[in-house]
Amino acid sequence: MPAVKMAEAAAALAPMTSVEVRHPVPCPRLAQSFSSRTGKWDKDLGAPGDTITTDPGYMRGHGTYLGEEKLIASVAGVVDRVNKLVCVKTLKTRYNGKVSDIVVGRITEVQQKQWKVETNSRLDSVLLLSSMNLPGGELRRRSAEDELAMRDYLQEGDLIGAEVQAVISDGAVSLHTRSNNGFIWIYPILKQKNEETGAFITNLEPVPLPDREVISRLQNCVVALAEQKLMLYDTSILYCYEASLSPEIKDLLKPEVMEKIVLKTRQRLLEVEG
Repeated sequence: MPAVKMAEAAAALAPMTSVEVRHPVPCPRLAQSFSSRTGKWDKDLGAPGDTITTDPGYMRGHGTYLGEEKLIASVAGVVDRVNKLVCVKTLKTRYNGKVSDIVVGRITEVQQKQWKVETNSRLDSVLLLSSMNLPGGELRRRSAEDELAMRDYLQEGDLIGAEVQAVISDGAVSLHTRSNNGFIWIYPILKQKNEETGAFITNLEPVPLPDREVISRLQNCVVALAEQKLMLYDTSILYCYEASLSPEIKDLLKPEVMEKIVLKTRQRLLEVEG
């Protein structure tokens, strides 16, 4: 049989498959400036010499100066406003730790009962052995065996997420990871209770379909927020979930749908921040 006829016969026998082809679309841009018409302010990037605003009601902060009745940026960075105070935060600067900040750092040295962590601050940050979770979440005092096994827990080059516990007098940052393990757990609320002991009873019943759909939608929202580099916290996840109610659950992981719902989430967060 000629090769052409064999190819035609194979094509006729092959099952029909549908292929979805999506063309790239431009991502819509957020309005990022102060509008005297709407009276709203959004964060924006400023370069030296840029006019931030001509409204005389704003006060000059760090990184700005007054010239010809205008507030002008003196450094390149992000324009930020706190009430009526306007400042420009430079893009390249050392991190100044604040209590409750969430930071990402890299282990640089294992020392006695502590790790040195690089967090882009002036001094190395410190993570104490007593300030981290033990494997399995075990709660007990740290022993000499734990100190000997520190390199098994974290070693040079490991990347961690931590919370600033305190800022030492010399400016160094003390970290802890007891409440920050990087996981997000999504599960239905257990309402069944043991009336005699007050303890919760393990529920082995199948999860109902409506609860599974909510869990799946929330999971896809978390993935979308992470893909679009938006901070994950209770409000952002809630707004993203509400913005995702129109599309089907299976469509939420499509790139154009992720961009759309995360854009709505970002705009809503900006409106709330004022």
